[in-house]
Amino acid sequence: MLPADLAAAEAETLAALQQALQSQAGRRWSVEWRFEGLRLLAPVLRMQRALLDLNSDVVLVCSDAGGAALARRDAPDLAAQIVDFRQLQQQQEQQTNSEAVLLVLAPAAADYESFEPLCNAHRGAVVMVNGRLEDAAVGIGSVARQRRKGFVSTWSSAYSLIPLDGGALRHAYPDNWELYRLDADGYRAVCSFEQKPDSEAIAAELSGDGGSGVAGTLRAVDALIEGLRG
Repeated sequence: MLPADLAAAEAETLAALQQALQSQAGRRWSVEWRFEGLRLLAPVLRMQRALLDLNSDVVLVCSDAGGAALARRDAPDLAAQIVDFRQLQQQQEQQTNSEAVLLVLAPAAADYESFEPLCNAHRGAVVMVNGRLEDAAVGIGSVARQRRKGFVSTWSSAYSLIPLDGGALRHAYPDNWELYRLDADGYRAVCSFEQKPDSEAIAAELSGDGGSGVAGTLRAVDALIEGLRG
């Protein structure tokens, strides 16, 4: 079932992430909360605290000094475990925090050139929350584009919750991806996929009967997003 609110989504994420980190199935994991309007810092700080409570060594990584300063302001108790990309690079050169879980806050395509070498130099697990690394694949050379795609392909999904037009997509490791269609009486599970489905597969599965109309769909999607923001 889809989580009813942000607290439920966070609980699901933590459970899935724990299993992913313990699985030894990989060292690079992604978390996707793709609903619009979400202020990401607060739930990521809660995730960091929850992981620390489980006796994990967790460092929150922001792409720039301003983001790291904001995170330290909001969580002064975690200030020693919040860094930016430059500080992380310095720590890696000094071989400190090499086994920590890195919780990376929303790296963007513009951060790729800095982010990839930081990940390659890190021996512990890396968790990327709402990463957007592939957006700049157009307009760069073919070699660089293939390198970027290769790096993106090394990430496995720990948790994803993605509202769609007329539905929602959810994944919690180690389960399959689940697609939900928005019907007149709410969200209904349609099918599951072993891998993340592309837009064509999603559209094909959501095109069945039982829709609630455009206005009803938009209202229900808005209601879901509002609940998740809370």
